[in-house]
Amino acid sequence: MKTKYSLIALLFISLNIFSQKVSKTEKKILSSVTKNNKEAIQFLEDVVNINSGTLNLEGVKKVGFVFKDAFDAINFNTQWIEMPAELNRAGHLFAETNGTKGKKLLLIGHLDTVFEEDSPFQKFEMINDSIAHAPGGNDMKGGNVIILYALKALQENGLLKNAQIIVAFTGDEESTGKPLTISRKDLVDAAKRSDIALGYETSTGFNYATVARRGSSNWEVEVTGKRAHSSGIFNDEVGAGAVFEMSRILNDFYEEVRGEEYLTFNPGVLLGGTFVDFDAKTGKGDAFGKTNVVAQTAIVKGGLRFMSEEQKETARAKMREIVKNNLPHTSTTITFQDSYPAMRPTEGNKTLLKELNQVSLDLGQGEVLAYDPGKRGAADTSFVAEYVDALDGLGTMGTGAHTPEETVNLNTIEALTKRTAILIYRLINQ
Repeated sequence: MKTKYSLIALLFISLNIFSQKVSKTEKKILSSVTKNNKEAIQFLEDVVNINSGTLNLEGVKKVGFVFKDAFDAINFNTQWIEMPAELNRAGHLFAETNGTKGKKLLLIGHLDTVFEEDSPFQKFEMINDSIAHAPGGNDMKGGNVIILYALKALQENGLLKNAQIIVAFTGDEESTGKPLTISRKDLVDAAKRSDIALGYETSTGFNYATVARRGSSNWEVEVTGKRAHSSGIFNDEVGAGAVFEMSRILNDFYEEVRGEEYLTFNPGVLLGGTFVDFDAKTGKGDAFGKTNVVAQTAIVKGGLRFMSEEQKETARAKMREIVKNNLPHTSTTITFQDSYPAMRPTEGNKTLLKELNQVSLDLGQGEVLAYDPGKRGAADTSFVAEYVDALDGLGTMGTGAHTPEETVNLNTIEALTKRTAILIYRLINQ
């Protein structure tokens, strides 16, 4: 009996602390989230079942318009922004309220997934009472739903009338349209009108948020060697051939460039032989060669991840220097293409994490810590981090993102939506 009464006492104390830290208005917000949670999960299933692989332009737009209708219904001003045809990308959905009160917020999601129309993984399917297989449900249609239903709870309680909130759902996060000056212009412009950005990419854990993300850059090395009979390889007339030169370069990258914290570089595609052909749009290529012919051509395409522009440029300089030291009768070029900038762990980001942590503690959801940026990829938040304080990784819980085993944890959506709704409410009232 003593243990029983102790547990009851602890529960009473916990509820009393909760009631003191969460205002009456905030309790109404929480009640709205609870009331709408079943609808939110059904909404997630509906949008997951619409294929929106990045290159399925009509599918991306269709999902965008489902969200557009939902934002229209809660009195946001919505706009579908088409991308130029030459980008081969669908466009972006923006939804906005125009107020002057409190912090100006930018809430970021994306409509596209890595699962194209030819993927066998297409449908939302329950595994058990809380977990569903869902292509793009975790990355990141679930995060979009959290944004929508947090704002819906605030709107239902008349709390958005004087706020400036911009919701930006891009249609090409998984494979950004080039040039970035066009495909990310609207997102950057929105950041310049905002104070804070909150990104709803996949959560890295219920009690983590992202204050820093590494940037990404593409690189390509192309080697030309002297085509000849293999019996002459290594002599003064023929030299080393393209494949040996490429092997030297990659080995020197491994030995001399790696080692810095947060710096990684990955050769993702390698082709070598007499002739090679690579299609950048599909990521597919082929090579032709014979064992008795010295390879004439080799190409490698890779990615570079970094925590700052300085780290990126230092790595590039080392790579350029290595490429210059050609083996006999070979020549090499290396090129770089910027993709995502780095999101640095600024003091503003860390302060924003403290505010999120306080919300979580007040809701009895536990402490929220900064996630290791070395374990995260790039995301749209990186494009705006130069202009605003930012947090990311606020989306749904799940596993297996970018794989046919992707899941979303439906049991955590209500709690995460509550956390977002209260955070937004407090920020727009600062």
